[in-house]
Amino acid sequence: MSCDVTSRPHAVLDFYPLMLCLENYNLGAHYCRQQCEKGGVAVFVHNSLGFTNIDIAQHSKDQDIEICALKLTFGTQNICILTLYRAPSGKFSTFLLQLDTILQSLCTPRLHVIICGDININYLNESGNKSQLDNLLLPYNLTSIINFPTRIQNTSATAIDNIFIDVSHFEGYTITPVIIGGSDHDAQLLTISTDYSYVPTHRLKTVRKINKYTISDFIDKLSCESWDSIFKLRIMGFHL
Repeated sequence: MSCDVTSRPHAVLDFYPLMLCLENYNLGAHYCRQQCEKGGVAVFVHNSLGFTNIDIAQHSKDQDIEICALKLTFGTQNICILTLYRAPSGKFSTFLLQLDTILQSLCTPRLHVIICGDININYLNESGNKSQLDNLLLPYNLTSIINFPTRIQNTSATAIDNIFIDVSHFEGYTITPVIIGGSDHDAQLLTISTDYSYVPTHRLKTVRKINKYTISDFIDKLSCESWDSIFKLRIMGFHL
């Protein structure tokens, strides 16, 4: 089956979100701007699906990062939908910091995160902002899956709306553009499998952190080490 969730980044949510109704959908999560006008994000969930709101409002900063989240459960699978908006004039460092903080608190082997929204970074071109965001998402195994324009104007075509998923987990997903006509942005339709029989496999890997601090600590520990036993072996005729 496919899950039926609608996200609305940068929606006009100046009025109370409960007044914004979509037939057969429930308002699952939302954030309304606190200082600026005409902005915010919302997630609507089909009324056939259950959900749990995740309160992350404290991480939202108007224009820098406007974000909300909810959890969907399908059998053994738990999926977290993160919907966000970043204004072109927003502070990019704040966007990265808050997003990383949220992901650190949410990402677990049993909760699979999907990020969607208007981030105002054109993923059809390479840029410093794109590289920084990709590097931030890499440890969480989240990858952009949008490779087509989402905002087409007379003289430009950009992919500033995006979806990030763990492609190793959601095998067989499909992503297609949807022209909705009422906006200067096109929608994106993501279809994923929610196979109830899926049992996640976990692999543990131990790695050693190597940087200037750990190297300095290693050298310091070596200086405190006694080498008497090594010298005794050489005296006894053992070749090391």
